[in-house]
Amino acid sequence: MGRLFVITLEGSVYSCKHCQTHLALLDDIISKSFHCRHGKAYLFDKVVNITVGEKEERMMMTGMHTVVDIFCVGCGSIVGWKYEAAHEKLQKYKEGKFILERFKVLGPDGSNYLVSQEAMVGGSDADDA
Repeated sequence: MGRLFVITLEGSVYSCKHCQTHLALLDDIISKSFHCRHGKAYLFDKVVNITVGEKEERMMMTGMHTVVDIFCVGCGSIVGWKYEAAHEKLQKYKEGKFILERFKVLGPDGSNYLVSQEAMVGGSDADDA
């Protein structure tokens, strides 16, 4: 294994909740209207300091997508996924974009996202963008 180079971001940063490795900038959020099994998830244009897993087909609320899980390079924790391909025409805008699960990262102010009972049971599609 080679030497690990970690990019340090400047500004309002989302970071890994386990090791505080920088992952993304607040300015790179495309949408906050996404959900995962733990609650809120944010769509980002750019994410740094990650490694990717194997491609897989995954059925999401919005249809079938080819995705790869993304992992923090600092500690190896899964922090979200990347959309490799969308099978539905209306979902093509997601290709090449990243999802960070809010439960798995610290917010720009250092805050944790707490999982609500609703998110554990199922949650909803709608969210404040």
